[in-house]
Amino acid sequence: MSHSRAIQSKGSHRCVLRALDRRIEEVVDGTHGKLACPHCMEHTKAFRLCHGAKNSWFDSHRRFLPNDHAFRRNKNAFKKGEVEMDDAPPYLTGAEVWNRINGYPKITENGAPRIDGYGEWHNWTKRSIFWDLPYWKDNLLRHNLDFMHIEKNFFDNIFNTVMNVAGKTKDNEKARMDIALYCRRKDLKLKSHGNGNMLKPKANYTLSADQTKQVCHWVKDLRMPDGYSSNLSRCVDVNRGKLIGMKSHDCHVFMECLLPIAFSSLPTHVLNPITEISHFFRDLCCTTLNKDDLVKMEEKIPIILCKMERIFPPSFFDSMEHLPVHLPYEARLGGPVHYRWMYPFGRFMGYAKRSVKNKARVEGSICASYLHRETTHFCSHYFKNFMLTPQSSRNEVDIETESLPTTLSVFDQPGRHSGRESTHWLSDEELRSAHVHVLINCNEVQPYLDSFLHTYQLSESNSSAYIHANFPLWFRQKVHEEPLSVRNQHLRDLSLAPLRCVKEWHTFFANGYKFHTHAWSQGKRTINSGVHVKGLTEGGQDDFYGVIKHIYELEYNSTSTEKKIVLFYCDWFDPSRVGTTVDSKYGIVVIRMDKRYVLFDPFIIAHNVQQVYYVPYPTSRTDKRGWCIAIKTKPRGRIDSNDVETDVPYQVEEMSHVNDVIEVEEVVRLQDNEAGLEQVDPNNISSFQGEMDEDTIDEEEYNEEGEGEDDSEEEFQSSSTG
Repeated sequence: MSHSRAIQSKGSHRCVLRALDRRIEEVVDGTHGKLACPHCMEHTKAFRLCHGAKNSWFDSHRRFLPNDHAFRRNKNAFKKGEVEMDDAPPYLTGAEVWNRINGYPKITENGAPRIDGYGEWHNWTKRSIFWDLPYWKDNLLRHNLDFMHIEKNFFDNIFNTVMNVAGKTKDNEKARMDIALYCRRKDLKLKSHGNGNMLKPKANYTLSADQTKQVCHWVKDLRMPDGYSSNLSRCVDVNRGKLIGMKSHDCHVFMECLLPIAFSSLPTHVLNPITEISHFFRDLCCTTLNKDDLVKMEEKIPIILCKMERIFPPSFFDSMEHLPVHLPYEARLGGPVHYRWMYPFGRFMGYAKRSVKNKARVEGSICASYLHRETTHFCSHYFKNFMLTPQSSRNEVDIETESLPTTLSVFDQPGRHSGRESTHWLSDEELRSAHVHVLINCNEVQPYLDSFLHTYQLSESNSSAYIHANFPLWFRQKVHEEPLSVRNQHLRDLSLAPLRCVKEWHTFFANGYKFHTHAWSQGKRTINSGVHVKGLTEGGQDDFYGVIKHIYELEYNSTSTEKKIVLFYCDWFDPSRVGTTVDSKYGIVVIRMDKRYVLFDPFIIAHNVQQVYYVPYPTSRTDKRGWCIAIKTKPRGRIDSNDVETDVPYQVEEMSHVNDVIEVEEVVRLQDNEAGLEQVDPNNISSFQGEMDEDTIDEEEYNEEGEGEDDSEEEFQSSSTG
């Protein structure tokens, strides 16, 4: 009986395509155990936890710091009584690796003998076939660390530990026993109760039960733009205080944008390292990377990891918490990570799973479907481009710009509206404001505006009110005095005010964004009404943030061509310090939602805005009430259909300012004194009493060695903040 018939006889016609089991893959690739890091290899400082019974990379990152760094001499915040004198492990060249493995067998299917040194100074089980390529040993970056899964696993560990998720947290009873064995953190040690039970003090890097529920309800109520992430409200289990069923991209978005907001109620010495690691991943996956900033990131990531080592238990630091120390180095060699990460392959595997129609012939079904897809894609080049297909993104807009007559640049803005059309009559104030906004944003009008400012000796800082009151009439007189030409005729048409009756829609697609009016977004799980307009200065101090109230299409009278332009009527938030604050350290923009811009200037051209969404704080603190974080989004499509990127993971376009110095916060205590003690299962701590006595001896040795070991760290704090 054939294999397919055997399956059919059992009545099972399901086929699940999945990647190799992680444990098998680790053994085959040699990325398991203490030597899991392919860069550190035999120079690793990973060790096996006594009670956690797993490998830990705790206190493995001080060696990457400068030799004069205070963390290297600190005997209290990391492994107790230990200083770090070793340098960072060297990166092996291709020739050095080749000299090590050139005698290994190529395949191991027939039970190749165990290679000498396996598990001691290497994890190699064979010689890869790639070494047969003549240029392979000359490649600077022969393999890439899996950024997608490193980020996901790092997020899972942080989230589950801070949320204290049962069965997932890295701060369980065994972790506390390891803390007593390896660290000097007396406030986190298990405490003996009079009846023989043990009590676990609550750490201040975990949230309370009420705070956990607040975060869960906050995630459940989150509203983000279409295509930004999946519906996170479906992943929330409020009763158990955990997130379930989150995809890798959901973790990607949460890690880079939402994590510092979700845990904003944590103490500063805990929140800052979490915020810094969040920004580290966000900057590292930018579409454009700066070499100098990558060098800074390579210098700062060890400090960030060391700051986390001062807080979280040793069980927190598995291989995924160690590998980020090598990511900036790989980015300097390989460029932006979106050319090297796993998201495209994950999407293709999903497509392959969905394309299986014949469960008895899985491989052939995938091949036939893929061949059909390639054939239709090839044939599509012989047909007109604008055809809505299931593969087309709803954010894509196809406009045949070659057929458009020559006109002013302000009217040459492709885009499309959606939904029911209605009409609206502008008031005198709205008409005047819309007309002035179109004039000052037209490139062909800019020379006239400069002449107007020079004539009346006005500066850009104090000319806004005068321009709105006098420039339209001055411009109309100016263009009618000039000789008539094709270009002058367009300017004459523009100098006249637009028609008072305008068309209105609730949805508009532009720049790869999908925009909604705020009223249309009510009652939906997504929101697309937030907008951001970049100011003239860097740093975001004069940027404008608002929400779309109306979407209007203005039309000008013209004797030659149609002159139409789409404007957003926005409700702007107060851009002053009263309503908008920008964190100079992390670049976080905080908006006071009940403060509005006092001047009447509601219009903005649709193609001059970026999309944002506003996220409130999950805390009930009064000083955070009414404030929201403004988070920018990335376009999900392109206007030009010849350069469409659909289903792209979230990325920011440019790196934020990478600080030269990372501030080191003082860690006074790690126990939450306001919380009670949690009773733990005695079965998990049967052997703890003897270790507690041994640790007491260590504490006495610590008292004899001399107090003042923290002085060097305080010294570094003052120099860092200075």
